Amino acid sequence: MPKISRVLETALYVADLEKAAAFYVEVMGLPCIHADHRMRAYDVGGNGVLLLFPQGGSLQPIETPGGSIPPHDGSGPMHVAFSIAADELEGWQDHLEAMGVVVQGRTEWPRGGVSVYFRDPDDHLLEIATPGLWQGY
Repeated sequence: MPKISRVLETALYVADLEKAAAFYVEVMGLPCIHADHRMRAYDVGGNGVLLLFPQGGSLQPIETPGGSIPPHDGSGPMHVAFSIAADELEGWQDHLEAMGVVVQGRTEWPRGGVSVYFRDPDDHLLEIATPGLWQGY
């Protein structure tokens, strides 16, 4: 069987695209690599892309010059974890506090990793995690 090497894109569906976009740039520090009326795309460490779509905004096929993208959407709070270096954890916690983001939980994992949990403006559960969370990370 052919191998999959990584998750390339993760999509979140948001109520207010501009408000969510500001959060991911200002709080999360993700560079926006594409912006138009139907979505935003953010570079996640050169290893993946986070996509933001307005809820209900992609329920019809999307025609592109190269082909058609099938309908997709989501509702309710979803979860995304972002990897960070262990020595960046304290700086991230300070940054979140300074930005007024409430940390909702912290877990120390048996392998040595630490996860910190908080919410974006659409109540999606975000996690920053240091190495030691999973085998291979």
